[in-house]
Amino acid sequence: MKGLFKGSGVAIVTPFKDNQIDYERLGNLLEWHIEKGSDAIIICGTTGETPCISDEEQQDEIKFAVEKVNGRIPVIAGTGSNSTYHAVEMSKFADQAGADAVLVMNPYYNKGTQKGIVKHFEAVAQSVNCPIIVYNVPSRTGLNIEVNTMVELSKIENIKAVKEASGDIVQVAEIARLCGKDFGIYSGNDNQVVPILSLGALGVISVSANIIPKEMSDMVHLYHEGKVNESLDLQLGMNGLNKALFLEANPIPVKAAMKLMDMDTGELRMPLTPMEDGHLEILRSEMKAYGLI
Repeated sequence: MKGLFKGSGVAIVTPFKDNQIDYERLGNLLEWHIEKGSDAIIICGTTGETPCISDEEQQDEIKFAVEKVNGRIPVIAGTGSNSTYHAVEMSKFADQAGADAVLVMNPYYNKGTQKGIVKHFEAVAQSVNCPIIVYNVPSRTGLNIEVNTMVELSKIENIKAVKEASGDIVQVAEIARLCGKDFGIYSGNDNQVVPILSLGALGVISVSANIIPKEMSDMVHLYHEGKVNESLDLQLGMNGLNKALFLEANPIPVKAAMKLMDMDTGELRMPLTPMEDGHLEILRSEMKAYGLI
């Protein structure tokens, strides 16, 4: 299915320089991810600091990624908003710009009801032709998309998958059971990829893939090839690093990690600030243990 992928999609950071998007660095990162085996690019997600970029910057970044990748792997655009109107307009732009799919979370802050969530996604779905991946991340939105709601969403023709970051493995199992095999599931938590793969998931949309793209992709593909123990070894071996990458709000730690790897992506947009020294030392230690530095 166009827009869906099997493997690891990197929720890529947005590099900044002098408070502007650094397109030279972004282009280099896109090429690096294709070379290292990332199976998809997720542009303008949370990791890309989208809440702190303007609509014009978001549109320019989506257009740049689509043109730079040029069909080599899927490009999925984050287009969610707490405003249905805004989510519709940004999703329409991404679809027309050539994105292979859009990633849309349920409305945050004003939140609404489960019925409101369905209406929100119906409005987005009616506005685009490309596939939609629902993003369920209650820690960010303040509201879980309940299983029965996900079942209703799965009946909408171009809603094809969910990025599940609730952390609730029972909920993921129920989604797999009730939505059926034609509805794709992606792990939204890097420390739960193998457990969610065991429930039939296609792969992961990953933060850690910004620094370990090959390992993330290998973990998923080994599992799908039936090499479960090898896949599990990779999962357990990276979970100390995964934990360190969430000591502070994403993408603070992963940008710090990239700097330690001489992949400096510039400053963070306020209100995000550089990683605290104590947390940075824990991250440095985990990166050394993993062999990254």
